[in-house]
Amino acid sequence: MHIQKLLAIVLLGLSLSAAADFTTITEAYEVKASDLRLPGAAGGTVTFKQCANCDAETVRVNSRTRYVVNGRDLELDEFKVRFGTISRPREETVTVLHHLESNTIAAIKVRF
Repeated sequence: MHIQKLLAIVLLGLSLSAAADFTTITEAYEVKASDLRLPGAAGGTVTFKQCANCDAETVRVNSRTRYVVNGRDLELDEFKVRFGTISRPREETVTVLHHLESNTIAAIKVRF
């Protein structure tokens, strides 16, 4: 019985030191469609609010930014057309993936 406890403590200790090595590269935000402003062009910026009371953030997009509707990658222009058809933008959520190291948007994803 004591061996099992000792083994559990050792394994837990090893897993904690391994967890300390992780760094966050990308953060995902679930934002209301009404709190998201899409870029005007491929090298533009996205403005969004992480929460209703949060300040708006503006982050640059680039040529690697993905625009995804229902699991399908689209070009920015087609994504903007589809995004414009959201019937309840105050209720629908959009996932914004922010790449922290490059401070760019990695992807904008929506399902409806």
